[in-house]
Amino acid sequence: MTRDFHKPARYPSHVFENIHGGVDPAETSRIAHETARALLSRVREDPDTEIVNRLITYTDEHGIDTIAELWSNATSRSLPGSLWRIYLLRMLIRDDPHGAGLTYQRGTEELRTIDPVVAGASTPAGPSEVIDLADRILRGVFEGDFTIALERAAAFCRVSAAGCTSIADDLESTEPHRASELTQRALRLSTFASDLTSAARLWRRDSLD
Repeated sequence: MTRDFHKPARYPSHVFENIHGGVDPAETSRIAHETARALLSRVREDPDTEIVNRLITYTDEHGIDTIAELWSNATSRSLPGSLWRIYLLRMLIRDDPHGAGLTYQRGTEELRTIDPVVAGASTPAGPSEVIDLADRILRGVFEGDFTIALERAAAFCRVSAAGCTSIADDLESTEPHRASELTQRALRLSTFASDLTSAARLWRRDSLD
């Protein structure tokens, strides 16, 4: 679920001046947690529409590199780890909206759970619907109930994982390589769903750091 990006990385020097070279993991973790807390608290206290819009579309202009430097190595069930997963999900959807729409729609047909309702995509779900859902989930991080944003992201992952698994079963005999890729993606999405669900519980208890 990762890919190479060709846009130049743009790192604020005052944040990253000590990160290049041999990195102290404790220092990296401290920076990740401090930046996540500062960003979330600052924007949620005064959710200016223009600022929120810039945060939502930040990776469209700058790529995922800067956010990856900040948060990708944070533990999965932490505030920076959760923010990283939500940004990554949005990037993956926008990178392949047709594929994301296909797997999500298949998942809604396979699952007999409340997850499609919790995720909240319009049905039937196509490229524009899943892009809109990704933007609404990320917007909810800064403007709405953060617990709900995490739960919606987790539900999206579960639905999409079910869709990936179903399509992989269809392709097993004719396109085994593609089937294997989809199976791996389903596993990764299921892991994300578990991480985000746990993060939602922690946030609800004021314990997500």
